[in-house]
Amino acid sequence: MNLKFNDPHTVDNYNHNYWMREAIAEARKAEELGEVPIGAVIVHGDEIIGRGYNLRETTFDATAHAEMVAIREASRHLGAWRLLDCRLYVTLEPCPMCAGAIVQSRVPQLIYGTLDPKAGCAGTLMNLLQESRFNHRTEVIEGVLQEECAALLTQFFRRLRGK
Repeated sequence: MNLKFNDPHTVDNYNHNYWMREAIAEARKAEELGEVPIGAVIVHGDEIIGRGYNLRETTFDATAHAEMVAIREASRHLGAWRLLDCRLYVTLEPCPMCAGAIVQSRVPQLIYGTLDPKAGCAGTLMNLLQESRFNHRTEVIEGVLQEECAALLTQFFRRLRGK
């Protein structure tokens, strides 16, 4: 079950808005490069240990999604592939590849901004993060700064269609 931000059942132990704004700042870096504006940060305690933004077009790499870049950086920072005690903030609901990487890297909590009706695998099309047949499941909180995250994407694609 996914929790909605501001849901009375969600225990907000962390300032989710603050960290999502950091992910939005990463998304803006992607946008400056002409990339789809998606950003992610991985937080351990009260420190960002991994940052990423979409780099698929720039690097010609289909795996260069914001989450993947942030997971790689966080793993290097910790010197471990298990990202236990971390939280991943991302502006857009993860795709199947990123959801799989989140499960494989044992991230215990995902917080995302806006859903992805075309590829979302944290509850929209399917929920790979809480699939009971996997040996690890990730808590999901959706809708943090949803309007701002959605607007980044809407405005980007509107400008792209206008060219």
